[in-house]
Amino acid sequence: MTALPAYIVDVRRLDQFSAIELYDMLKMRVDVFVVEQECAYPELDGNDPECLHLRLMNGPELLACARLWRPQADANPRIGRVAVSPDHRGKRLGEALMREAITECEKAYPNEPIELSAQAHLQRFYASFDFKPISDEYIEDGIPHVDMLRDAR
Repeated sequence: MTALPAYIVDVRRLDQFSAIELYDMLKMRVDVFVVEQECAYPELDGNDPECLHLRLMNGPELLACARLWRPQADANPRIGRVAVSPDHRGKRLGEALMREAITECEKAYPNEPIELSAQAHLQRFYASFDFKPISDEYIEDGIPHVDMLRDAR
């Protein structure tokens, strides 16, 4: 396994990105979720303006990204759109991204549980961060998923 590359954590609201930064992040998400996973779904779902966007960067290069948000006032905070650049897979960036996403989610939403909708084959990965299944498996956009929850800390 290749060593984890050096990275900096960048967390911002959507309107704080330059056009190029926003393009790079959205392109990665489309490349991973729509093209690579062959999943036709509305990537631009109208929720991004309400989210915090976390990026792992190496200089100007985007390594990985995720979004953090609360979909409704009475809902738990969520981590979603977790993506690692295909050029940087196998370098433990997924683990780094999740650690940083949990940290930032806990800063933004202290003492609250965190939810995510996991692709079913990634349950063990998310369980390593103390997420537990809270739903049966279901199909979302043609891919088996399961809802998972990490208790408040």
